[in-house]
Amino acid sequence: MFNIENRRYVGNKHKLMKWIKTEVDKNCKDCYSFFDVFAGTGSVSSYFINDYNNFILNDFLYSNEMIYKGFFMNDEYNINLLNNIKEEYNKLKADDIPDNYMSKNFGGKFFEYDDAKIIGYIRQDIENKKNEGKINDKEYAILLTSLIYSFDRISNTVGHYEAFIKGKEIRKGQFTFELINPLDTKNKNINIFRKDANELVKEVKTDIAFIDPPYNSRQYSRFYHVLETLVKWDNAELFGVAMKPKEENMSDYCRSSAPKVFDNLIHDLNTKYIVVTYNNTYNSKSSSSRNKITLEQIEESLNKKGKTTKYEMPYKYFNAGKTDLEGHKEILFITEVANEESN
Repeated sequence: MFNIENRRYVGNKHKLMKWIKTEVDKNCKDCYSFFDVFAGTGSVSSYFINDYNNFILNDFLYSNEMIYKGFFMNDEYNINLLNNIKEEYNKLKADDIPDNYMSKNFGGKFFEYDDAKIIGYIRQDIENKKNEGKINDKEYAILLTSLIYSFDRISNTVGHYEAFIKGKEIRKGQFTFELINPLDTKNKNINIFRKDANELVKEVKTDIAFIDPPYNSRQYSRFYHVLETLVKWDNAELFGVAMKPKEENMSDYCRSSAPKVFDNLIHDLNTKYIVVTYNNTYNSKSSSSRNKITLEQIEESLNKKGKTTKYEMPYKYFNAGKTDLEGHKEILFITEVANEESN
């Protein structure tokens, strides 16, 4: 079964979590609620799942929202039913399946053609089972998330879907449908959102706000457009070699306005502690990798909110092999927010 961290994702913090958690535990006292403002894969919240009672996860991608529902949503589900469906899907033969949306658009590109046919068939079947009342909302989320994790490990990419690897023969019959391992969230209060973070922070009060926004010009909605297309399943028209839909969910954190947008976010937070992760790619040779917010701008925004401490960890940053990031560090800021009287 797939655990939540078993997914390729740019900026995934799973390998840094032991260090991050050590510093959070040491500095953030008497906390009961955790707000994952840009939750990404959800691996950060999953790492803290036993430490707090209340969790808020937010991301503007449809696929990430579905993944949170699959792993975190604490509704009941029938594991025997899901295992039977898994067996059903793994008996599928591509020769018995007609062309479909996935094979026509992504076959021979992001996936081997027959595998794409099976993926497309399974996606429609999950939708049919939901519409016919054969599965509940939690089971629907588990199955869709399982499909994402299953095809992500065999996709013809370098780890994201900005483009597929050209000139490479894609091995046939790699796809196998495996289930995810949902988290035990009994007795936890879980709230999942797909909202603009700068608007959501105005509605939320929490003890810890964890912030790991996108910092460079790479838009996550374009990096993971195949996942977005599969989750929305709206028969969208696709364009270009990489078969992308029309632009949507484009983040201001990937534009020149990022410093101001980040400053507004920090100003509007209603929390006891702010935890921010940052990587020093501002000197990257690649313009798309270069941070839109400088280290100094991060510190300036946080210092206006309260006492801020900075921690550093050497860390190898993800790249596609074109950028030498020697001396790369992951930086962690923890801000103890000043109270109203102090402000």
